[in-house]
Amino acid sequence: MAKTRKKSPVDASCYDLSIKRIEYLFDSFDHVTVSFSGGKDSTVCLNLCLEVARSRNRLPLSVFTFDEECIPPETVEYCQRISSNPDIDFKWYCVPIVHRNACSKSEPFWNPWAIEKKDLWVRELPKTAITDFAGFERIGLDKLGVKMFPPLMGTVALVMGIRTQESMSRYRSVASKSGFGAFLSPFEGSKNITKAYPIYDWATEDVWLAPDMYGWDYNHAYDVMHKQGVPLHSQRCAPPFGEQPIRGLHQFKTCWPELWSKMTERVHGAATAARYANTELYGSNIIAADLSDGDTWQSVTMRLISKLTPDSRMEVSKAIASILSIHRSRSKSSLPDAEPDPLSGCSWKLISIAARVGGNKFGRVFQKMMSGALSERKKRGITQ
Repeated sequence: MAKTRKKSPVDASCYDLSIKRIEYLFDSFDHVTVSFSGGKDSTVCLNLCLEVARSRNRLPLSVFTFDEECIPPETVEYCQRISSNPDIDFKWYCVPIVHRNACSKSEPFWNPWAIEKKDLWVRELPKTAITDFAGFERIGLDKLGVKMFPPLMGTVALVMGIRTQESMSRYRSVASKSGFGAFLSPFEGSKNITKAYPIYDWATEDVWLAPDMYGWDYNHAYDVMHKQGVPLHSQRCAPPFGEQPIRGLHQFKTCWPELWSKMTERVHGAATAARYANTELYGSNIIAADLSDGDTWQSVTMRLISKLTPDSRMEVSKAIASILSIHRSRSKSSLPDAEPDPLSGCSWKLISIAARVGGNKFGRVFQKMMSGALSERKKRGITQ
């Protein structure tokens, strides 16, 4: 298992360090392009890259967005403003890539801008949208990168607004490396594309301080969420249908009621998930008090699996086998029932979540394992 390095303060601002990282990208790669979602993190990446591109005489800056259809109107307006900037070569893709739908077990995936669902689209296509449906298979974003940046282009640095503060897995992906290149990561399936996370060490407060200090434009959907009392660290503009985002699905109902009405028709199970996403029905807020007398989390897991359909049972069984394999590779102790193992982070309580939500989509259970192991080690005062 890769060694994870602890955070340590340095005598430099996160702004200056990010500028140096982006300068390195422009000096080392044939092409630098920004993956832009319209969110706060990609806003920072966009503006930092613009600053360096101007100083390196590398304008217009290459920027692209994958419009996920079910997004706030303010996000659409923000992308329109960005696309009108003459210093930016903006590509606006509206293609039916595969997205996870954790709201429904019967329809576990959905495709924004699917042509057969045109009567249910939540809004009209942008005027400058790239809608080459024939050229883009219904695959995930990770596979699309290979199509967008073929080897003949030369080396490509794909700038992404990934921050380690937002998840343990993101922190480990950076902290397990050493040296200046820790913010770089290979793009799976490609030899010429490298993912770059130049703002990985920024805090949420930094992300909002920079636009205020430098007068950057930003997505005013955040203003709507702020007025509705959504906490700063919980504000998201992306479609909220995945395992983690559905915890905030109800925010769309409050902040954008007209959009929300269309979303419930567009994505199967959205209305139900908005009501129950933060309950045990969706693997959230599971506490020991939920156990009946004589029950264990292992027995609960077995009971949940017995109620699944054959296809779902197979998927959950694969996820559990993978979790148990990780536990055996990291710890010699038997699997605990409730408290996470301090080395693997595994427990039957955690496995019951996989049984409830239908598997380990996007590695969400693995993320809980890593954070659970770290928390348990701190509680016991032990280190690896």
